[in-house]
Amino acid sequence: MMRKNIKYLAILALGFVACEPEFDNPIEESGVYTNGEADFSTYVALGNSLTAGFADGALYITGQENSYPNIISQQFKSAGGGDFIQPLMADNTGGALLGGTQILDNRFVLAFDDKGAPIGPDIYTGAAPTTEISTNLGSSFNNMGIPGAKSFHLAAPEYGNVAGVQPGLANPYYVRFASSTTSTVIQDAVAQDPTFFSLWIGNNDILSYATSGGVGVDQNEVPNLDPSTYGSTDITNTTVFAGVYSQLLDALTANGAKGVVLSLPSVTSIPFFTTVPHAPLNPADESFGPQIPTLNATYAGLNLAFEALGVPERAIQFSTTSASAVVIKDESLTDITDGLALALAGTFGPLAPVVAAQFGQARQATANDLLVLTSSSVIGKLDTDRLAELMGLGLSQEQAGQFSVKGVSLPLEDQYVLIPAEQTAIENARNGFNATISALAAANGLAFYDAAADLAQAANGGIPLQGGEIVTSQFITGGGFSLDGVHPTPRAQAIIANGILDAVKKTYGANLPKVNPVDYGTVTLSNNIN
Repeated sequence: MMRKNIKYLAILALGFVACEPEFDNPIEESGVYTNGEADFSTYVALGNSLTAGFADGALYITGQENSYPNIISQQFKSAGGGDFIQPLMADNTGGALLGGTQILDNRFVLAFDDKGAPIGPDIYTGAAPTTEISTNLGSSFNNMGIPGAKSFHLAAPEYGNVAGVQPGLANPYYVRFASSTTSTVIQDAVAQDPTFFSLWIGNNDILSYATSGGVGVDQNEVPNLDPSTYGSTDITNTTVFAGVYSQLLDALTANGAKGVVLSLPSVTSIPFFTTVPHAPLNPADESFGPQIPTLNATYAGLNLAFEALGVPERAIQFSTTSASAVVIKDESLTDITDGLALALAGTFGPLAPVVAAQFGQARQATANDLLVLTSSSVIGKLDTDRLAELMGLGLSQEQAGQFSVKGVSLPLEDQYVLIPAEQTAIENARNGFNATISALAAANGLAFYDAAADLAQAANGGIPLQGGEIVTSQFITGGGFSLDGVHPTPRAQAIIANGILDAVKKTYGANLPKVNPVDYGTVTLSNNIN
């Protein structure tokens, strides 16, 4: 669990942390509000988890009620907006059931010790989830945000078929309110005849690849235009995205509806990718510091082999005076396993092939690598599977243990690190997606909110609020991101809502009240954990 490994995250010097987020969406009392050229009487929001109000690793009532679509729908009411109905979960636990068996995890809460000091995120255990996804709620909902959805999923038949949930062919959140087993999200949205819509989709088309540490395929590298063949962690082809996005807008605007579309943020704006430093190994740590001389002695022979093979930049060294970088596997490197085995034969004897196989594509991380948040739970931990594997090859437990500590003597797997090449693939796709979104917004006369710019500001200095408050992307303490490190807090949702209202005013001349983000909470404290 993240809580038990939070020493790598340096978050314990917390300032004010809000308790349960606010339900109310305050509206300015003064002023004359108008809808301009827009008609807010039937507002439908399409998107993924960001639109649904997903936070802290789960979907739950409080997050839904503080989603940006729900916030702006309350503001729309001052200029002719109608009711905004959401497919609310059954509780604030998060998690969900299928046939009585839990299939989705509970939310994270911020746990604290017996002295009231925060110690990190952990799974909430104060109540069992009660949301049964097989219980269909009907299809007339204004918030059509589907956690986990990629762009092409919004037009995919049977995405709401409960029979497809277990094999991974359908979405458990959409199952709850799909109009039929064969309907699509866009069909159900258009069936409500919206007069105004918002569309924020495309994040998962790159984010699933990013959060998995680049374990997936960039479908732009060798262009693949058939999304039915994509894996769950692949990057969507930019041509596929452009075609789907255009079709979504064609459907939404067919009856003359106005709307607003949002850009996609960079992964470097999100604490899931920026919290764990590339050099978290502290010599003052009693579980690591005393091992440094032995580790460096073991690596000395390996480093000589790297030099002999003409790759001295792969040398691995741990400092006794300052933090050291973790050791990672980098599949973009030339695999030198065979040559390394020969070069190590004199130093490691029969162990040479084992050591060579482990370090044939290894190096220490640099500041250009992004360690994902989940790496904090494995760095410095003994990999028992690797230990057993090496002992099975004839190594003693002590010998096997020396090559089985993740990030130290066992390179971190690809799933925990975004190397520069993977970051480039993500950014190239994101730029392509955003170019499509911006161009189609202009072509259709739609409002465009550059959400990516605001999130970048949060990551680079912060967004100032009333009363001297500042929202940043700092994990937990910054107030902008929930405990999963990816999704906004209610406070950040309020900032997004205000950005949308500004864009709507600029495009359609609508004069609408904005909200005060300070009135919205950040993360939730609880000690109902295991």
